[in-house]
Amino acid sequence: MAIIPTAVAYDLVLEDHVLARQGVKRTQKAFSRELAEMVRYAVGYRSRAVVTFGKPLSIEGIDPTSRREVLDLAHTIMAAVGRLHKVLPTAVVANAMRPSITRRELESRADAVLDTLRSVGANLGVHSGAEAVAKGVEPLEGRGIIVAERGRIRVRDRNVLRYYARTLDHLLASPSRRTH
Repeated sequence: MAIIPTAVAYDLVLEDHVLARQGVKRTQKAFSRELAEMVRYAVGYRSRAVVTFGKPLSIEGIDPTSRREVLDLAHTIMAAVGRLHKVLPTAVVANAMRPSITRRELESRADAVLDTLRSVGANLGVHSGAEAVAKGVEPLEGRGIIVAERGRIRVRDRNVLRYYARTLDHLLASPSRRTH
């Protein structure tokens, strides 16, 4: 018997505004209000999902009654899924973004993020800062998360932007460095 590690990455998530708010507020809106909000954001919504499958992980010999063995297996699965996660342009832009930045500065910061991701063997779906900005700014702007005007890109919704940036935390985090 085996488990197939599977990672799913999205450029945009329909419920991003709802999920981002749950991460910063202690209270949650009624489901009907959250659903209405998602419907509002669904107008013109387009995204893509990238699914990546890994090599099967054998579970032969794992004692399901052993807490240690089950936890070790869970950590192995989580690490495998983390390595499979496809790094998409919106996540790179969100991670490199500052409250207000020029396109050139954003491209440079995105290159630095990509260099770090390359060094840890991340599954890159974008290969340069210029490519990340070219493909990532428009969808984030379309969702009202950032705005590009007069040669600068500004953050409009930092909580939602942070939600997308955090999709890379597992790849960028080290004992000495924690993002966001």
